[in-house]
Amino acid sequence: MKLATLADGSRDGRLIVVRRDNAVYTDAADIAPCLQAALDDWDAAEPRLRERFEALQSGAIAGEPVDVAKLLAPLPRAYEWIDGSAYLNHVRLVRKARNAEPPATLETDPLVYQGGSGTFLAPTQSIPLGDPSWGLDFEGEVAVVLGDTPMFTKAEDAGRYVRLVMICNDVSCRGLIPPELAKGFGFFTSKPSTAWAPFACTPDELGGAWQGTRVHLPLLVHHNGERVGWAEAGPEMHFGFGDLVQHICRTRAFTAGTILGSGTVSNEDQQHGISCLAEQRMIEIIEHGEASTPFMKPGDTVRIEMLDSDGHSLFGAIDQKVVAV
Repeated sequence: MKLATLADGSRDGRLIVVRRDNAVYTDAADIAPCLQAALDDWDAAEPRLRERFEALQSGAIAGEPVDVAKLLAPLPRAYEWIDGSAYLNHVRLVRKARNAEPPATLETDPLVYQGGSGTFLAPTQSIPLGDPSWGLDFEGEVAVVLGDTPMFTKAEDAGRYVRLVMICNDVSCRGLIPPELAKGFGFFTSKPSTAWAPFACTPDELGGAWQGTRVHLPLLVHHNGERVGWAEAGPEMHFGFGDLVQHICRTRAFTAGTILGSGTVSNEDQQHGISCLAEQRMIEIIEHGEASTPFMKPGDTVRIEMLDSDGHSLFGAIDQKVVAV
């Protein structure tokens, strides 16, 4: 089942169900006015939404053409946005770029931070940039939306609380990160609003690609029209979403609508390209002594997408342009 949010002038938009080929949608606001409302009452809403999805898929409902420009992020705002860093190759490379050592517990204790979730960017919404010296970067990631998840949830039980899977551009300002972390209090202004692909999928839409609470498909990234990344999202995700859920539930429960991210998808094999510019710059430093790839500037574009094994777009595409503000 695929769900999305149509802009209707309200903060949370209007819930719609989308056909598997992403071409047609039908309204679902009579079942739940917005996606958060559906998540709040998932046991009652999910069967009805799925019935409508199947009717749309079979042609029993005609539906209307999808215009991605009229869609918001699936969750235009969320109670929580918690991002991990489950790809250890990314952690090691970026820590080198900051002349910082990875933590001693890198392979045993997940890294997570709590991001801003009050304003998310729509899939085609521009990325605002106030100052090029901020070092604007894209970060292609996979994420899950959780239902109500109790404290002390174990990794092996976490899958039952995963409601939806999404992909995102977790925008970063690399130039602002070192001085913030030097304060010893974490990211804040260095992490602008995150952008989301238009469609959220239930895990069954991924078929066999959903294994071990990981998505075993490549994440495609284009920068200024050139394909720069096709990293495999599954095999090198050191901590699966189950592990991340267990980690964050160590001291408290989480409410329905919590979004949990994987961190930047990254592979050791450089033949798979990059999912962020910081990795390319680090590789250049290692090989040539200095970085030659610039960070994003006004006019630059980024496109992030994930295709299934048949080449069909699962989540639709994040397709953004950087604009000066």
